[in-house]
Amino acid sequence: MINGDLCHELLLEKMQPKLSFHRQEDLQAWKRQLKDKFVELSGFDLIAENSCEPQLEIVSQTQKDGYKQLRFEFYSEVGARVPCYLLIPDGDKKKYPVAITQQGHSFGFHISIGEFKSEEEKAQYGYEDVAVQAVRRGFVALAIENRGMGERMATKVCRESNVICRFASVTALSLGRTLIAERIWDVMRAIDMLANFPECDLDKILITGNSGGGTLSYYAACLDERIKLSVPSCAFSPYKTSILDIIHCNCNYIPSAYRYFEMQDLAALIAPRRLIAVNGEKDDIFPIEGVKKGFKTVEEIYKASGADGLCRLVKTPMPHYWCKDLIWDAVMDAANQMGWFKE
Repeated sequence: MINGDLCHELLLEKMQPKLSFHRQEDLQAWKRQLKDKFVELSGFDLIAENSCEPQLEIVSQTQKDGYKQLRFEFYSEVGARVPCYLLIPDGDKKKYPVAITQQGHSFGFHISIGEFKSEEEKAQYGYEDVAVQAVRRGFVALAIENRGMGERMATKVCRESNVICRFASVTALSLGRTLIAERIWDVMRAIDMLANFPECDLDKILITGNSGGGTLSYYAACLDERIKLSVPSCAFSPYKTSILDIIHCNCNYIPSAYRYFEMQDLAALIAPRRLIAVNGEKDDIFPIEGVKKGFKTVEEIYKASGADGLCRLVKTPMPHYWCKDLIWDAVMDAANQMGWFKE
């Protein structure tokens, strides 16, 4: 039988990404090159060209048990309306740290606020009400509906759960963009919108999520320095041992990325801000051995950036799963070290 993958496998074996980390003499110059290439390949600069006035609208406000839930919407670019939920703790504090909570490949951002539309959803994603988990811990929680998912699902789509954002992804690629860059853009514009809510402390921003939400948590922190703590769950991994070795959704891919960088190299765009990567030891699409090898490079980058100890790998005993107790323990430990919850 012919090995249809052999050509690509041989190319991957001999290719060395041009901008990979090698203890560069001029670290800052390398970081600038890396950021410029990431922006170029992802199509982020093309998205910026299509920006518009946000036209912020507060759609609803509901009092919940221990917090207020707002729904607001805005335009991040021409034709791109972004629905969000904002959960604000009850209390007398003037400002709260912000947790941006990202859903992965699920039915939509309503899962983050614990409003399940069926017993099937609740059974599958009941542990991923991440925004509620965040507000219960003293954060203002922001949940953003990702492009290609939930209410923003493309109208032309195969509605099987594992391919729901495929049409949006390949269309973006054809336009010189990527879906991941469009999602990053939406996160950045949503942070801009938080200036309209005085309860949000924009000097204390966490972003976290599982799977595709973790991927976005990592990449958004690469481009937005307002994010002080990035906690990607079940998402960090060298490309070579995950998305270039195991079938993933189209939205994970950046054209020509491996010619220039690996996922761990991009940690340089986060350092010296804090990074906590959470990965399952039994995750079969982000194998832990590759994760551990890639994270050694992250640690070297942080050390070279004068931020030794500000990155951390948390290994869980689970597969591809949001281990909320372990994750929030790590988050709260980092937040307390940064003084986010001092009275």
